[in-house]
Amino acid sequence: MTVSLTCRGLSRDFGALRAVDDVDLYVGPGSRHALIGPNGAGKSTLMSLVTGALSASSGTVRLGDTDITRVPEARRARLGISQTMQHASLFPSMTVAENVLLAVQRHGRISPLPRRHPEYTARVGELLARTGLDGRDDVGVSGLSHGERKQLELAVALAGDPRLLLLLDEPAAGMSPAESARLVRLIEELPDEVTVLFIEHDLDLVFALATEVTVLHLGRVLLSGTPDEVRASEAVQQAYLGAGRTEELFWSEKAEA
Repeated sequence: MTVSLTCRGLSRDFGALRAVDDVDLYVGPGSRHALIGPNGAGKSTLMSLVTGALSASSGTVRLGDTDITRVPEARRARLGISQTMQHASLFPSMTVAENVLLAVQRHGRISPLPRRHPEYTARVGELLARTGLDGRDDVGVSGLSHGERKQLELAVALAGDPRLLLLLDEPAAGMSPAESARLVRLIEELPDEVTVLFIEHDLDLVFALATEVTVLHLGRVLLSGTPDEVRASEAVQQAYLGAGRTEELFWSEKAEA
């Protein structure tokens, strides 16, 4: 079942520093929602409040109709929240298929069976095909390109059949243009039942993929709206550049128009 994510008045303090300040955020069922903002805006902290890696100082987090504000991180995962990590969480000494197999077993997608059981093989093959890694089963993680590692992280995240998928942090960082385009296609082809919230600094990728965009600045929501509304916002322009014209921020898209 497709779910929404709703944050109301969400805040997180670190001593005297308020990293996330009274944030209201709504991620609609099945949407591809981007979270953007300058460095230090509070994006990663907000994501950690959603996953449960950090507890909220105040406010609420709801997954669909369920209040998960005080629910531990592991239980949130069982409720359908999955994430790719800011730092690679893969096992470099293992193969592509072995990494995905471990994720399938960890999430309990299939009841305990011998590791070579056909059901495991089929599930691993399905995930590798979905993320563009079919035929790479026996390749060691150390032999993958940067883009392929990102694809493998996505396959691992999908092993738990998530209802809400969080892509942390900058899924396209370090990718070539071809790899970024492949990542966009993979996310676009995810089932409609999967709601996606992602952080990304590549604004071309954001506007190619996102159905909604939320801009954070100094821990607060500066703007939530469609990509076109964000493009047109002078406040967003100033938050990123301090001054100047909107064309300077979105120059590549303008140049192609």
